[in-house]
Amino acid sequence: MPTVTPTMMPDIANQTKAQTEGALDWVGMSNIEMPLVVGAANEPERPVSAKVDAFVNLKDPKAKGIHMSRLYLLLEELSNNDVLSHQSLRKLLHDFIDSHEGLADQAYVKFTFDYHLRRKALISKKPGWKAYPVTVVGRYDAGKLHLELGVEVPYSSTCPCSAALARQLIQDAFAEQFGTDADVDAELVHRWLGTTKGIVATPHSQRSIAEVKVIMGEQVSELPIIHLIDSIEDALQTPVQAAVKREDEQEFARLNGQNLMFCEDAARRLQHALNQNAVFSDFWIRVNHYESLHAHDAVSITTKGVTGGFKA
Repeated sequence: MPTVTPTMMPDIANQTKAQTEGALDWVGMSNIEMPLVVGAANEPERPVSAKVDAFVNLKDPKAKGIHMSRLYLLLEELSNNDVLSHQSLRKLLHDFIDSHEGLADQAYVKFTFDYHLRRKALISKKPGWKAYPVTVVGRYDAGKLHLELGVEVPYSSTCPCSAALARQLIQDAFAEQFGTDADVDAELVHRWLGTTKGIVATPHSQRSIAEVKVIMGEQVSELPIIHLIDSIEDALQTPVQAAVKREDEQEFARLNGQNLMFCEDAARRLQHALNQNAVFSDFWIRVNHYESLHAHDAVSITTKGVTGGFKA
């Protein structure tokens, strides 16, 4: 039998030139499905199912294209042998560029996943799982590393205007029931307040979402996912619950009544909380109140106001 010499497979990316010359800002892949292990500060490492975008620039106007398989294999290495952290993100971006020597000097990667936390109920302390959508973005550009962390946190918002209108209706109902007599039987009033005639109206509230993006400083070693979520929930005071008993639902109602807020109020609470937080050098906030009164949403957006930073 004659010896068959293996045929050299064509390498179009290396062996041919661009049909039309021109540098490109970003070339790569999006929505790569990949399991990862996330290393969040003060939490055990945990697996997540992520969608990944991976890009480099193409600075050589004559080059046919980039080597997408190299980006994918570097992500595979992270998935199989490392943990998603500040350090591994830095290494990954440098490896993206090193794998495209002469072709690229910028790199970008974005990870999107749900991060599950066990959260205790307000009074009973019954635990339950809550999923928080998280985005981690890394960009290497002009010798500078840019690391961004984003989360979405659901909460309840009760309208201050409808609360005031409801209180007025309750006052009117009280006057109609008891008149203006100064000598009112306290026990009778107490029983009346426990009826639908006593609480004749309630303010409207709605599930709301705080979308927050922050820039992580160089001092951060592990992703401060839980720290950011806690900062948001502590500022708003009305995070949605998982497992609840009646005592938890009652406490949730109390917290809503004591934390009335327009979308402007919620945005300012978060703005104040993140301004006090030295871990984050910049932030972008969008609060979305999915109105129960209107068919449209109420929205407020703000940033830290850093020169060259996030834009509203």
